[in-house]
Amino acid sequence: MSTGTDPLAPLADLPGVPEAVAEVRKAVDRLYGHRVMRRRAPEVTSEAALRGARASAALDGADWPLEEVRRRSDFSADPEARTVGGALRISAEAGQLLSVWRHSPLQVLARLHLLAVGDADESAGRPRLPGEGAAALFPLELKAADTLPHDPGHEAHADGAAHHHGPADGETTQGDDGPTGLPELPPAPSAEEATARLEQLAQLLAARTEGSSGGTPALVVSAVVHGELLALRPFGSHNGMIARAAQRIVLVAEGLDPKAICPAEVGFVELGTVAYRRALQGYLSGTAEGMAAWIVHCGEALRLGVRESTAVCEAMQRGMV
Repeated sequence: MSTGTDPLAPLADLPGVPEAVAEVRKAVDRLYGHRVMRRRAPEVTSEAALRGARASAALDGADWPLEEVRRRSDFSADPEARTVGGALRISAEAGQLLSVWRHSPLQVLARLHLLAVGDADESAGRPRLPGEGAAALFPLELKAADTLPHDPGHEAHADGAAHHHGPADGETTQGDDGPTGLPELPPAPSAEEATARLEQLAQLLAARTEGSSGGTPALVVSAVVHGELLALRPFGSHNGMIARAAQRIVLVAEGLDPKAICPAEVGFVELGTVAYRRALQGYLSGTAEGMAAWIVHCGEALRLGVRESTAVCEAMQRGMV
């Protein structure tokens, strides 16, 4: 049961959310109890960061194979390479931003944007100005994986391959109004509205920290931060990447995933962008049903991230990594 002392607490009692929270907690605890975590936890963290970065870049339009991301050292050649490079920079630095996040989340968000775009971009680290728009949240349509955890024959792949299918040859890819059979996402709010609501979000998070509000599950808090940043699109570009990074920081800060070994970004890719958009539309609706569906979707993505790292642990145990 929620304590009621946290403004986010009522969301934890929405239909389906307590079950999602319990399933995530069980999955995360099982991963942390894996024998490989006793002696090779830093390696699992590093691999989770790499896989999470690859997945977040794919959702931002740069769908590269994991081994290509691992092999490359130059990420400046073209826009896709710069997107992958930005995702890697964010993953590398996110853990160092934890203490700042607890007191100044806006400062962290600005830093995440700078890392995403690079310091050569004149907009780096600053929110949109009046009159400026925001790039599409879903520039590339990623199909859901052929098999997901409820399928008995599904296995995670420790090599990062075959988790999802991008557009087939000749298939059209679209942004937020793509051919998915879903209504278009509403446009980003004005820069002024986005700034005001971002301040409100920061104040809420700071108040939770100061009041030590521990009654609301980490999954719920992280889903709200993720969803609100996608709704506001406070920066001109890479808002999805920043929102997913913020979710990961919250999961660490709230104590659910203190070693950052559960890359939910991988799960969002596996579930596909159609499901991601549909769940986000639920959040944007503001209804109890829509909010619950968004939180449950974030929980599903996180459990898939757990499964990804579990496969990595199993591969390490067999001497394959």
